[in-house]
Amino acid sequence: MNDLQGKRIFISGHRGMVGSALQRRLAAEGCTRLLVRTRQELDLANQAAVDAFFASEKPEVVLVGAAKVGGIHANNTYPGDFIYDNLIIAANLIEAARRHGAQRLLFLGSSCIYPKLAPQPMTEECLLTSALEPTNEAYAIAKIAGLKLCQYYRKQHGVLFHSGMPTNLYGPNDNYHPQNSHVLPALIRRFHEAKVAGLAEVVAWGTGTPKREFLHVDDLADACLFLLQQPSPPDLINIGSGTDVTIKELTETVAAAVGFAGRITWDASKPDGTPRKLMDVSRLSALGWSAKIGLCEGVERTYRAFLEEQAAGHLRG
Repeated sequence: MNDLQGKRIFISGHRGMVGSALQRRLAAEGCTRLLVRTRQELDLANQAAVDAFFASEKPEVVLVGAAKVGGIHANNTYPGDFIYDNLIIAANLIEAARRHGAQRLLFLGSSCIYPKLAPQPMTEECLLTSALEPTNEAYAIAKIAGLKLCQYYRKQHGVLFHSGMPTNLYGPNDNYHPQNSHVLPALIRRFHEAKVAGLAEVVAWGTGTPKREFLHVDDLADACLFLLQQPSPPDLINIGSGTDVTIKELTETVAAAVGFAGRITWDASKPDGTPRKLMDVSRLSALGWSAKIGLCEGVERTYRAFLEEQAAGHLRG
């Protein structure tokens, strides 16, 4: 960690779930020169503004945690926004970091970069081997472009730019929008509101049979710090827990954590998305890192954070 202490570290998207976790962890490790900007202070889609920021502040380490994110509904409804916003954010930050001499850049992508029917668990080598999941293709293409930009800049310019692909994330500062959030925060909000309203039933989307892997965002932050201390990390590496659960099991876990005692029914007319998404994390495990926060513990911690954020009046969504 001494390699990072004292360095100027830019955390893009520091108010989001990923960025805030990175900021908490770096601050706890004694990194005191953290550079953060709100969207109002720095528009990451504005190339000139990003370039001017890098020219002025000269960050030595750059963490690309900023992104436009959402669940199946949001990705289906706003695909143009998802591909443009994420392409332009990645390109602006990576090019500015190269141009202004950043020593290191870690770009964070998503497990959705892998093909819809990729062999399970998904290895890094299955990237671009077949078609993507249509419901989030726009987002995935933008993330693939970002990781390839890092890979080719490293090859051409010799810069230490590399990428981590997290699985499905959850934790403090998640987005709880009723329509545009991911499955786990959407379930937390739905079950909480059902409990408060005294409802006897909650209707969940799909069949409940798809399997998903989840990683608490504090584990992701831990993995990122671990990777930043590797002298020669892979261009691309999966970051996950290495285990998955069905959506039905996840739903029951959330209901228990929230304390909802009613029944759960399933609306099979809603899309399920990819049948299974499990990361092969053997590459990261071989380097010496593994997740520490189990799903039950993580969901309970996240629900407590939800209640705190709601009480403080800054619940996202």
